[in-house]
Amino acid sequence: MARTEIRIAGFGGQGVILSGYIFGKAASLFDDKFATLIQSFGPEARGSACSAQVIISDEPIDYPYIRKPDINVVISQEAFTKYGRDLKPGGILITEEHMVSVGNGALKDYDHYTVPATQIADQLGRRIVMNMVVVGCFTAVTGLLKKYAVRKAVEDSIPKGTEELNLKAFERGYKHGMKLKKEREARAIQ
Repeated sequence: MARTEIRIAGFGGQGVILSGYIFGKAASLFDDKFATLIQSFGPEARGSACSAQVIISDEPIDYPYIRKPDINVVISQEAFTKYGRDLKPGGILITEEHMVSVGNGALKDYDHYTVPATQIADQLGRRIVMNMVVVGCFTAVTGLLKKYAVRKAVEDSIPKGTEELNLKAFERGYKHGMKLKKEREARAIQ
């Protein structure tokens, strides 16, 4: 892995920036890699479009902006409309299953994974941890970062007193991601 470009996009209040921060922290502090994070959001804090651009590399990063992402994580319909197809051929697209409709548009050039993050978070009793479900799924399907590194970054980055719930959400997302990855591998063998 020389350089992997990641975009996480949604709207303010979904934990988009925190997710990007966690990926960067996991890479640079707990996985012996280099990382940058650039964030973008509208003038309103909640409800407006926002995105995080993360670059992870085995080598120092000389240019911190993504050119065309290898991985797109999209958790709102508006973000999909804006960024959903802005992805390198062969890239990975991860979408929130109930909040993003990709329509009938051809996604054959991408590996597309869906995660019912909002539903899983609701089952855990707090919708606010939906981003941790997405972080867990990302960790499983991409294999870009070591699970323990991301788990440690989650634990170190969330408000004190919420560790148990956030880590439970991360684990549920990771389990879902591993299931998706195994299903994809089984289809590839057939």
